[in-house]
Amino acid sequence: MRLEYFQLIDRIVELDLAQRKIRTEATVPLTSSIFEGHFPGFPIMPGVLLLESMAQTSGWLIIAMTRFERMPFLASLKEVKLRTFVSPGQQLSIFAKLEHEGSGFAVAEAAVKSEGKLICNASITFRVVAFPADDLRRHMKETAARLEFPMGLLANG
Repeated sequence: MRLEYFQLIDRIVELDLAQRKIRTEATVPLTSSIFEGHFPGFPIMPGVLLLESMAQTSGWLIIAMTRFERMPFLASLKEVKLRTFVSPGQQLSIFAKLEHEGSGFAVAEAAVKSEGKLICNASITFRVVAFPADDLRRHMKETAARLEFPMGLLANG
């Protein structure tokens, strides 16, 4: 995780286009200025950042499903449940499954787990549009390489 850049996943570890599923991993940094205020003496990952990690994971699935032709933008969160705290240094597995895509929207069910224990989950809706700028598509492809995005899967689909 690179909190200061709002990059909340470290790598894509599974991508199954047929099943419309993805799994990513992230390690919460041991130190961050975020923990200075959240909370002194009891540093925990802000819930909004856990939600963003699920949104980013789901977003990569949508980008894969649209073969880098469309960009998802967060539209709404439903059925959000934050179940327990996440501490600095904790390893996270983030899961998403695409439940619906069409009419310019996509809906994913997402969850964060650590050591097999459910941390949080939500239903996430995205507005999905053609990439609004070539620079953004180029940036996303560069980020995909850093995240070990399996580009070969797109050629086979």
